[in-house]
Amino acid sequence: MKKSIGPDKIRTAIFISGTGSNLKNLIKFSSKRNSPISINLVISNKKKAKGLKYANQKKIEKKIVTFKEQKKAEKIIINLLKKRKIKFICLAGFMKILSNNFLKKFNGKVVNIHPSLLPKYKGLYTHKRALKNNDNFSGCTVHYVTSKLDSGKIILQKKIKISKTDNENTLRKKILIEEHKLYPRAINKIFI
Repeated sequence: MKKSIGPDKIRTAIFISGTGSNLKNLIKFSSKRNSPISINLVISNKKKAKGLKYANQKKIEKKIVTFKEQKKAEKIIINLLKKRKIKFICLAGFMKILSNNFLKKFNGKVVNIHPSLLPKYKGLYTHKRALKNNDNFSGCTVHYVTSKLDSGKIILQKKIKISKTDNENTLRKKILIEEHKLYPRAINKIFI
């Protein structure tokens, strides 16, 4: 059965760097009839990002843009987004900070999912830091993207209890399950 992309769905690009579990989840979400988005482009800054296989499986256009020269990379991406009439970007494990210039030129909405309860633990190693500080709770956050790392306006958060037996791996898995629920909910909150 061919996936129908309604003319009223918001043309979306997903930016990835890694395994792509949030990408896979968003592809599934976008194929639902009442989803406000269609995924029309996947951009990765890494040739070997495992997530690219999901784009292949679903025949979604993909583009690899290395960020050796950020200005050049962003210019390539902006042109691509304009050509494909992309109006919305979801960052899903994209390990690059987009410049203010890029965000201004894109002129659409850019959101990200982050594995902590922002503003706590911006950046990397969020699970390790939460455990090291003996936090009782962690979670995930969907927020608007600004040129400042993990600092944009929060759209939705999900809090989870950290158990005494949790380690980085178990906490990562628990939070990832919540990320997969939260990202679609946040997108619905933006558009519906």
